[in-house]
Amino acid sequence: MDPARVVVVDDEVDIRAMIADYLGRDGYAVLRCGSGRELDAVLESGPADLVLLDVSLPGEDGISIARRLRASGHTPIIMLTALDDVVDRIVGLEVGADDYLTKPFDLRELRARVRAVLRRATASPAAPSPLGDAGDLVPFGKVFLHRQRHCLMDNDGACQRLTATEFNLLVAFAGNPNRVMSREQLLDAGTPRDDAPFDRSVDIRITRLRKKVEVDASKPQVIRTVRGAGYMYVPPQA
Repeated sequence: MDPARVVVVDDEVDIRAMIADYLGRDGYAVLRCGSGRELDAVLESGPADLVLLDVSLPGEDGISIARRLRASGHTPIIMLTALDDVVDRIVGLEVGADDYLTKPFDLRELRARVRAVLRRATASPAAPSPLGDAGDLVPFGKVFLHRQRHCLMDNDGACQRLTATEFNLLVAFAGNPNRVMSREQLLDAGTPRDDAPFDRSVDIRITRLRKKVEVDASKPQVIRTVRGAGYMYVPPQA
């Protein structure tokens, strides 16, 4: 089995070298980039299994790069942000990053997060049928969650990509219809616990999901807010 292809995008040579050396010992094929332009060149030679993306880059910043990557595919992204820059973390999640890690970070934690994101990204079964069994489709507002294909499917059969975290959250909701799920439960379901309290990460992801599943995201009927308690999935009546 080919090693996972991990691309490190950071303008600091020492950080790129440190990450590449550490993850390389675990058998990952690590490529190093110092900018968005270098990343584009690497991706032209072959797809990445995971991108470790620094927010502060010369030229095009990490947020803009993440937005481009998410618009063109579903490559997992872990953002690297400054310790005190909560805004970068929020925006990173809003544009579709799967996880984030604050600098300075422990290399053991980086490895754990890389493993977790790759595991979630490769959890889907191989070669599923186009529509799947009826049990694979869960109604979520204007679309259906296709559990085999890890996507949202509309009535015409077209699929909309989901990040691994978004998929895990929808699966958690699907397994608990009409039950309130706390932010803590959703954090555990969607992604490993952050290194510091950041409950807004759940709210941000729910906002993104509502835009994808609700008929009117400003008046959510499927993923409802239960004030002071969390969120609840209410299956459509028809």
